[in-house]
Amino acid sequence: MEIAGFIASVLMGLSLGLIGGGGSILTVPILVYLFGVNPVLSTSYSLFVVGLTSLIGSYSHFKKGNLDLKTALIFGIPSIVSVYAVRKFVVPIIPDPVFSIGDLLITKSIFVLILFSVLMVLAALSMIRKSKREVVDCQQKISYNFPLILGEGILVGAITGLVGAGGGFLIIPALVLFGGLCMKKAVGTSLLIIALKSLIGFTGDLGAGLQLDISFMLMFAGFATVGIIVGTLISKHISNEKLKPAFGWFVLAMGLYIISKELLFTL
Repeated sequence: MEIAGFIASVLMGLSLGLIGGGGSILTVPILVYLFGVNPVLSTSYSLFVVGLTSLIGSYSHFKKGNLDLKTALIFGIPSIVSVYAVRKFVVPIIPDPVFSIGDLLITKSIFVLILFSVLMVLAALSMIRKSKREVVDCQQKISYNFPLILGEGILVGAITGLVGAGGGFLIIPALVLFGGLCMKKAVGTSLLIIALKSLIGFTGDLGAGLQLDISFMLMFAGFATVGIIVGTLISKHISNEKLKPAFGWFVLAMGLYIISKELLFTL
């Protein structure tokens, strides 16, 4: 299964490079179901892998001028504080089991996977539906809605901290609606935000008692990095607008499978 897992990590990076986001949502399922990693521990690995791959992706956008550093800081700071606080203080005190309903016992691992699968379903729906025509001009002056940016940043940071996913499908619309960015700059800026909050959130796990296998984590991240580099190179010749809905249906199926496996099959 390990060989299948490393192949899947390359494919995850490949999808991230091809469609510009969403691929990292598969990191936790790959770690849990192909490598047998504990779900809570897999969210920590995921933060590092998602952070590293997003940082690489953001660099290519930076070279193209599709990255707004000021907006990344304004949106990223509350998100970074939130994800670090959740990883450092909230995740360690989540009880195990979390709760029970009759004969159904919701352990901490099942709780994390259910939260993650719900996020997968939401991300899938955002990829499946057709995006609206861009209404923001990349040349116009940026106007910030600071209260909404603050609230959205804290919310996305908390979600990232709990489930170890980047949350790009939440960040990009927020950057367009509340940050006044055009879509191209929103995509590039979101990758930098995801990179910063994921990597800093990962530091919240250091010293938290998690048994991190650094060599495995680096190897997994290495395979994913190969995938995103290849995906970025060939993305110039493939329309991501055609790939994204198909990938969305796949993520939707995966999310529903996890819900049924972890919740329904335990009844």
